[in-house]
Amino acid sequence: MRLPEGPLKRRLAIAAAIVLLCALSWTGGLAWFASRIPSSVADPETVTDAIVVLTGGSARLDEGLALLAAKKAQKLFVSGVYRGVEVTALLHVARRAPANLECCIVLGHAADSTFGNAGETAEWMAAESYHSPPLVTAAHHMPRSLLEFHHAMPDIAIVPHPVFPTRVKEDWWAWPGTAGLILGEYHKYLFALLRDSLAGPSDAGGVRVAG
Repeated sequence: MRLPEGPLKRRLAIAAAIVLLCALSWTGGLAWFASRIPSSVADPETVTDAIVVLTGGSARLDEGLALLAAKKAQKLFVSGVYRGVEVTALLHVARRAPANLECCIVLGHAADSTFGNAGETAEWMAAESYHSPPLVTAAHHMPRSLLEFHHAMPDIAIVPHPVFPTRVKEDWWAWPGTAGLILGEYHKYLFALLRDSLAGPSDAGGVRVAG
């Protein structure tokens, strides 16, 4: 049975309004998310008790090792390392002298996602009684990383320390490859936000953003 023209138009108008509202919300959320991607290291000088590096690019490890070599912390924790990779091999890949830094590096092999990085790091931080790590990861990965770490460690003060891969352009919307990367991160962020909202507070805690 066909609906009268009036009710049909009203339903179509409501459906169009809902689609428009969803599109505007998605676009506004994307703009907000992009604004949360850091463009610089806000606090490069703070000395903390530990440095946390999330695997996923050589620049991250290089920066973490540079911070450790500069005595910005006592320990370096690398989360998400492939099983079987040891400190000496990691340093060799990063072209660092093992004798200088090997004693102060701890590798985490349990994580295979950002969610896993947060949980693995939370366990290590609690075991070591550390409280203020710089988090080293790519700038575009930082918003989601902070979200995951906040859910896992609410009582930890974190110092974001982004690195900036050359393949990720600042005017991301003008570069299809970078735009795809940012959109992917945005959707992963939304999924993590929804998952954390449904799960409620983590027993492990979360992370405060220092500064």
